[in-house]
Order: sequence, then C-alpha cells, then structure tokens
Amino acid sequence: MSAPRRTPFTGRPPTALRDWLHHRDLAVFHGLAHRNWPGAEPVLPRLSRSADHGLLWFGAAAGLAALGGSARARRAALRGIASLAVASVAINTIGKGAVRRERPLLDAVPVIRRLKHQPFTTSFPSGHAASAAAFATGVALESKGWGAVVAALALSVAASRVYTGVHYPSDVLAGAALGAGAALALRGVVPTRGQLPAPGRPPGHAPALPAGQDLVVVVNEESGTARATASLVRNALPRAEVVECAPEELSVELEKAAGRGRALGICGGDGTVNRAAAVAAAHGLPLAVFPGGTLNHFAYDLGIETVDDVCAALTAGDAVRVDLGRFRPGPEGPDGGHGCFLNAFSLGVYPELVRRRERWAPRIGGWPAGLVAAWEVLRGERPLEAELEGRRRPLWLLFVGNGMFQRVGPAPGRRHNLADGLLDVRVVHGGRTPGLRLLAAAVAGPLTRSPVHAAERRRRVRIAGLKPGTPYAYDGEVAYSRHELVIDKLPEALTVYCPMPV
Repeated sequence: MSAPRRTPFTGRPPTALRDWLHHRDLAVFHGLAHRNWPGAEPVLPRLSRSADHGLLWFGAAAGLAALGGSARARRAALRGIASLAVASVAINTIGKGAVRRERPLLDAVPVIRRLKHQPFTTSFPSGHAASAAAFATGVALESKGWGAVVAALALSVAASRVYTGVHYPSDVLAGAALGAGAALALRGVVPTRGQLPAPGRPPGHAPALPAGQDLVVVVNEESGTARATASLVRNALPRAEVVECAPEELSVELEKAAGRGRALGICGGDGTVNRAAAVAAAHGLPLAVFPGGTLNHFAYDLGIETVDDVCAALTAGDAVRVDLGRFRPGPEGPDGGHGCFLNAFSLGVYPELVRRRERWAPRIGGWPAGLVAAWEVLRGERPLEAELEGRRRPLWLLFVGNGMFQRVGPAPGRRHNLADGLLDVRVVHGGRTPGLRLLAAAVAGPLTRSPVHAAERRRRVRIAGLKPGTPYAYDGEVAYSRHELVIDKLPEALTVYCPMPV
C-alpha cells in the first residue's frame, strides 16, 4: 500500500489538514459561545436580524445620502450599495454552492442568543459578513471618515453571526474577505473620484484673500443648503462680508457686491452660481463658489466640495480659468445681449421637466418632484420641431454641455477640463417611446451615432425654425425662445478660486 500523499510544509494528508482546520474553527466557536459578552445580549441578535436582505445597509445608505451633507457622502452611499450588490451576487451564485458546509450545532449557544428564525442556507461563507464588509469598504473608498463610522457597525454585524451561533468564525472571515474584494473589484470597473485624473486647470490670476479680506459673498437664502453653508462661511472667513438675500434680489445684490470687493463670492446652487458668474465675468472679478444647492455640478467638477476647499484656495490665491457657454439672444430677448451657462443648455423634454419639477417641489420635495415630473413629461409630451444643421427634424432632446462630459463607469460623469473650448452636443431624435429613447441615449454615452441618438464635439451650434415661446433650460433655469438660437463659447472668460491638486 502506498503512503498517503503529504501536503507541503505540514506533512499532513489533505484530509487531515482540513480536519485540523475544522477542529480549530470549532474550538474557537465553542470558546466564543461560552464566553460572556458584556452588553451584547440586547444588541447583537437584533443587529443580526436587521441586516437580513441588506435592509440595515440600505437604511444606512439612505441616511448617509440624506444627512451626510456633501457630494462625497452621497457618492459613498451609492458605492456602498453597489459594492453590496456585487458581493451578494458573488456569494449567492458562487460562494454558497462551492462549499456546502452545514451550520453549527446550537447546543453550546445559550438560548437567549439564538435567532428566532434560523437560516436554512449553507454556512460558508457568511453572506451577512460579506454584505457588511462590502458596504463598509465601498463607503471607505469614497470617504475615509464615513468609512470609519460604518466599519464599527460592519464589525458588529459580522460578530453577531458568531454570537448567535449561525456561523463559524471562518465563515465570517471568508465572507468579510469576499465582501471587501467585491468592493475593490468594483473600483477597478468604476473608479472612485480620487482615482480620476485631475481636471484640466489653466491657472488664473487672483489675489490671495486670507480670512476673506476684501471678499463679498452673496447668499441665495432659498437655495438648497445655502443658509447652513453661509454660517460655515462666516466662521471660516471672519473678514468676509456675507450678504443674504431673496432670489428676486440676487441680481441687484451681486452688482452691488461687485463694486465693493476684490473678489465676488456666491453661495447657492447652479442657477445662482450662473448669475454670479455672469456678473463676475462682466466686472473682471475672480469668483469664489461655495456649494449651497442641491446638485452643485459646476463646483464639484472643479473639485470644490466643501467650504474648506474654497477657503484654502482664497488663502493661497489659487485660481483657474474656465470657459463660459453662451447663447444668443439671451433670456431678456434680442436686446438683452446674450445668456451664459456653466454646465449645460437644453431644448426639448428637459426644460419642461424642470418647469414641472418646480411646480411640484414646494408640495412634495425636490427628489419626489423630479420623479413625478419625469413621469408626466415622458407620458404626455410631443417632440419639438427645429432646424438643426440645416435640416428640419423632430427632437426629444438637444443637450449642449459646456465642455466634454466624461464617463465614470457606465454613467456620464464629470468634466475633466472646463477650458477645452468645446461644446458637448447630444441629440435624441424624435419618434415614439421617448423614455426608451432617452435611456438608449444615456447608455450609448458621448460621441456615438444611432437612429435614436447622436453626439458630437462642436464649437458652435445654430438652431432655427423654433416655435416662439419654446422653453429652454440653462443651468436649471428656464426661459423661452424666439425663432432662432446660436450657442457658442467664451473661452477662459471666468476666473474661479479653486484648490490646486496635491
């Protein structure tokens, strides 16, 4: 009879090694089962049940997105959920079927610790530990601070699986490793904000204004989180003059502020920043943007997410030059000069969506209003008729971006260069099923052509043959057109305080 095959380094047969590992695992399980865990009895079983089907993490993500107070927190919540989804698919399709390990016997576990409803799936690896580790790792990849907060909760959920007797320690460790691996694998496909290349930033000349000296900040008091942000600005920049005003007073206060300071500050959403940008460019003043709206696309594309980011730039005098999109005639008509946009100009269903969202928002809130508006618009609207590129055609949507919007994974993302001199032009052609056509356009992404969608780089766009009174949107504001619109750019027309990349 031949000698049993030996494993390298240990001299044990493979089955003996497996048995030895199992016995060690069992010994640790029994040791933990007999140990007194102070304060755990009223907490861990409930925590373990709350994590069933990922409910705990969905709730944590919702709270983080709603109360986190920044785009970084919202990105962290979204990445946490996406990482959890990847981990769940991997565990349920591969992990559970690869190793059919039975659950531990509960004889050693005190009855008061046991779950009321015992799981019936196989034991290895722990799905709860995988979900916890995936969510915590995903959050940490976007925000280390929030990741540290969530990590404590994730460790507690993982420990609860051994405490309640439904998993061996090795099940939990393997699940946690798989969950963290799923989050890291997702990062390889969808990069985090920190992995993206720094935006193109032609440097601009701006005076250093430590503590806000000679800075006048105008705050739109009805814009998003502007009031709370204004309080942070006053604390961080004690020498700055901060003026809060109602939306109807904004233009007057911006003109006054432009005559009093060496730089103009603005606190509000993209529509508010748009108006401040026009004033700053006209007076040749650098602009300090404090994100205080709901979305803050312009600020975030410059890497400005917090008041501290702006304060650092003001102290150092760091600034960049950016392009201004321009459309003629402006909102005031043919005698009102031109209008400008920092993010995007659009015709078609989007302006109507903005108008209906504003009608619903005071009654049901911003995000629900957006959903209701989208449903109403896509259900009842008809495509507009316009002449584009010398050809008259029906259009569901014409989008003109100020700079090229890049992808982050499968979705459109940020702009890497806000001074590229280009317009990102996207068209959704007319036809039936606008919802499907808009979805196809979103999936197709930039610089593609199809019967549904086209996208191009342009420096100038002319739209003719419009029905007078056709609505258009620019940076979230809505106005109404005449027969023709011409859209182009003012290259590097605006200087904005912006932190330099490290």
